[in-house]
Amino acid sequence: MNWMETFRSGTEAIRAHRMRSLLTMLGIVIGIASVILTVGFGQGAQNKVKDEIDALGSNLLIVSPGSSTDDGGFRGGFGSATTLTLEDAAAIADDAAVPDVRRVAPTSSSSASLTVGETNWTTQVVGTTPAWLDVRARELAAGRFFTADEVASGADVVVLGPDTAGELFSFGSPVGQTVTVSGQQLTVIGVLGSSGASDDGGSEDDQALVPISTGKSLSGGTTGSVSTIYVEAASTEVLSAAYQEIEGLLATRHGVTTDDADFSIASQESLVETANSTNKTLTVLLTGIAAISLLVGGVGVMNIMLVSVTERIREIGLRKALGATPTVIGRQFLVEAALLGLAGGVIGILLGVVGALVLPTLIDQPVTISLLATAAALLTSLALGIGFGVYPAGRAARLTPIDALRSE
Repeated sequence: MNWMETFRSGTEAIRAHRMRSLLTMLGIVIGIASVILTVGFGQGAQNKVKDEIDALGSNLLIVSPGSSTDDGGFRGGFGSATTLTLEDAAAIADDAAVPDVRRVAPTSSSSASLTVGETNWTTQVVGTTPAWLDVRARELAAGRFFTADEVASGADVVVLGPDTAGELFSFGSPVGQTVTVSGQQLTVIGVLGSSGASDDGGSEDDQALVPISTGKSLSGGTTGSVSTIYVEAASTEVLSAAYQEIEGLLATRHGVTTDDADFSIASQESLVETANSTNKTLTVLLTGIAAISLLVGGVGVMNIMLVSVTERIREIGLRKALGATPTVIGRQFLVEAALLGLAGGVIGILLGVVGALVLPTLIDQPVTISLLATAAALLTSLALGIGFGVYPAGRAARLTPIDALRSE
């Protein structure tokens, strides 16, 4: 019996017991589909995180103040201190001191209620400078951004995020209208385009931007402290150099060492790595569960093939009596097991692909199909069929013709 005849015989044996074959493949189908979707969820989450962080700005470094300690000895979290100032931001923007920095945008944030007529909405009021728009890689959907002269004069102007504008103004353009913040009327001069990103737990589309001098006035602040300094490096290649230059400059200005610094600097790469480390851990965990399902499916293939050997003892004896060698008999059962594993893998991949296309429409989570994972899953299903088919095939090949023919 040549290979073509072996494949034809194996296919006919599977078709003759369709329900049994389908149940045999079920474990592999579930396992392969689980692997495809698990890896897809993991990669989709990683891509989503990267896109959101990229939306925060190009070549971005985020400088935050350190932790604070009150009179009772209680320490606040990172960012709770007031160790960063406008003078620090000006020093970072100095080309002579930090040559690998392109733009700097200090910010000072506070929560406030914005009122338009009888409508009110509480959001973050962010005081900043004109460089913020470029540093954060944002665009305007309408109007304009405030100027350096408006920052210097503390002008009563505001640029709204798209979500904020939508909550306060139901009809017409917000540009040119006024909003009341802490009893002070501000003129809306622009509306940001949507970014879809989030920062520090809040939406980047839900905020109100004002000149930093105006923001200090609204919050009642009198010091030059800022909550965050956003820095745009000159290019991706010098991002690490800019990081080190800023770290050294601020350590010198604050009279501290890098080991006990009263500030922290985060880069996009570190944010991506931190977020993805969690996603990778979950992906490995879920893939392990899927692998267990695959193992169970392989055991199912072996069990069914052993049952098949028992049911077909007389057929095996007849084939041997007609001259079939143990190699031919073993090969036939091995091919049947391999076909079951391969078919289960193909069906599992199809289900995984369908799930990857359907699930994003039902849940707010992208699923990315990995060609590498798909190919590996297919090879794994074939290997499972062959691996768990070896013992049943060997058992069939070892049967003697006389014992097989007299078996009832």
